[in-house]
Amino acid sequence: MSMLAANNVLACLPRRLYQELLPALAPVTLDFGQLLYCEGERMKDVYFPQSCVISLLVVVDDGTALEVALVGRDGLLGVPLALGAELSPVRALVQGAGAALRMSRIAFRDALQEHPPLREAVYKYAGLLMAQIGQTAACNRFHRVNARLARWLLMTRDRLRSSEFRVTQEFLSAMLGVRRVGVSEAASSFQHQHLIEYSRGVITILDHAGLELACCTCYAVDAARAGAMATWRPSSGFAGSLALKSVQ
Repeated sequence: MSMLAANNVLACLPRRLYQELLPALAPVTLDFGQLLYCEGERMKDVYFPQSCVISLLVVVDDGTALEVALVGRDGLLGVPLALGAELSPVRALVQGAGAALRMSRIAFRDALQEHPPLREAVYKYAGLLMAQIGQTAACNRFHRVNARLARWLLMTRDRLRSSEFRVTQEFLSAMLGVRRVGVSEAASSFQHQHLIEYSRGVITILDHAGLELACCTCYAVDAARAGAMATWRPSSGFAGSLALKSVQ
């Protein structure tokens, strides 16, 4: 798959249609911490991630944010536009820096009307995204922090197809909806089990299969829905590092 096609939604389109859409797809590099959508604001563009990951956050009255879904090369940012919405119901924040393709709101809606295969692919992903949001809600309610942390790390790993990324500890605690001390305790537990190596804000996954076993069943459900994107692992003999670099 070429870099331009390194997005599951675009990759499933007929080649001729994909080529026709290319002029409207602008390559962009998204930076860690970049805010793409604010809740309640008009969505101007749609993003098809290639090597980046975007967190969808719900913000409550006191300003606390909780992650409800991750968007990577498995899908696109801007599903509500395909369903007739103008305003974003969530905050969209780049959690893993990387490449994406950007399409304007107008071009996206025109393409949906003109090309049934694109519309079918987007609607299919919309169903998967809604399922992920529901699974995340149940996971946050019923499962322990350790299992949720393992799930989050692996879901991010799968979507980046890389074992290395960075995130602030504050951001990670917000993603899981727990205090920062809870994240530290979960990471320490994994280190004692030799699943990861954790020192001075840097986490290295030592045992990918073991970390998958530490997850709750929600990860397996997510992976099964995501299909070929799921359960990415580094090439044999490589232990990937996940840099959780705190921004103090």
